[in-house]
Amino acid sequence: MGHITSKDIFRKLGHRLDQAPVRTPWTPIFRQLVEELYSRPEAELVARMPYRPSTLERISGMLGEPEDALRPMIEGLCAKGLVIDIWDGSRYQYMVSPIVIGFFEFTMMRTGPDLPRARWAELFQAYMFGDKDFLHANFGDGQATSVMRALPHEEALGEHVEILDYEKASALIEEHTEFSLGLCSCRHEKHHLGHAPCRTPMDTCTSMGTGARFLIRNGFAKPIDKMQMRDILARSRDQGLTLTADNVRRDAGFICHCCGCCCNLLQGVRETGYTGILVTSNFVAVVDENLCTGCGLCAKACPVNAVGMHAREAASASRKPAKLARIEEVCLGCGVCALKCPTGALTLKPRPQKVYHPEDSFERVMLQALERDTFQTFIFDNPESRTQEFMRALVGGFLKLPPVKRALLGEKLRSRFLTALRRMAG
Repeated sequence: MGHITSKDIFRKLGHRLDQAPVRTPWTPIFRQLVEELYSRPEAELVARMPYRPSTLERISGMLGEPEDALRPMIEGLCAKGLVIDIWDGSRYQYMVSPIVIGFFEFTMMRTGPDLPRARWAELFQAYMFGDKDFLHANFGDGQATSVMRALPHEEALGEHVEILDYEKASALIEEHTEFSLGLCSCRHEKHHLGHAPCRTPMDTCTSMGTGARFLIRNGFAKPIDKMQMRDILARSRDQGLTLTADNVRRDAGFICHCCGCCCNLLQGVRETGYTGILVTSNFVAVVDENLCTGCGLCAKACPVNAVGMHAREAASASRKPAKLARIEEVCLGCGVCALKCPTGALTLKPRPQKVYHPEDSFERVMLQALERDTFQTFIFDNPESRTQEFMRALVGGFLKLPPVKRALLGEKLRSRFLTALRRMAG
């Protein structure tokens, strides 16, 4: 595997990683990050791997390398979380890890001696939040499709409010039989950055189904049972943690239990105002002014500072409390504020306009790629082919045209377009 010159390896790897549904713009910090995570042979292999999940046989044919030579290196990359192995029922498909959900989480979930975790934490935080290139590339143009969505705490819902199963953490747990528990990558990162100790346990990253199997198989998490999953969910409710999940309506693979002090998603929403970083639930917090005592517990609990305390008009004349809670920013619809309200003044009600959540991972990835101008890599997915490189540039230029992108992402064409893509993929 020596056809890429030594000095170009990591730059080529950076270009390859940037073509994922989550963009990774090249910066000096990103160079340092990839040089820390990938050896030179690993960087060369990953830079040449196809953009779509592929079998070892296909990768071997595309790269012109024997399967026996590729297998140990790819398995080693899976053990580091830099490649994801997906069991499709008969064989493994291998996919290069995007940065999220991907090599950030898996790197910071790793345990064992002699790992430079403090250095990794420093580089990840500097890249994601230092100069904002990463966040701007993925959300700065109003991109609305994210990897994750907020789940409402069911106890925060108002009376007679209907909620679908895919919106309920309890229902997501009940539909699975395999679960895993691992380190929260964000909390682990903040620990190694020297932040104040978090009251939430480090082991709170829960996954289900194929996601759990991947994490257990590669040593990132341990197996747990359904009762333990239920207990963790109850603890998160009691602690007022924000529940987040895979942004899909079917086959969600994980539930995160996020605190405002550590979670990078919540930090991103607070610091940038890019609300697309975490897609809201279909609910929004509503304040009953007659029940609000102005205690401010809801404002302290909100992880994205969406609740403000304001002077109540004519408070002294009416003998009502001087302060009143108001929802003044984009509300995630998580219900954490309602859990902390002692009088029941806050409840979750349906949003006036329904939030769109993709049907499954295929649909979410396609929409992410369309929004971030990387869709063409899933059609022409061979980085080694000059012909496909030309076609990627041609199709990519066409899809970047504002009228084309608006049409494909709009409600009228989106469903038909995604249905056609499924037929092509199937």
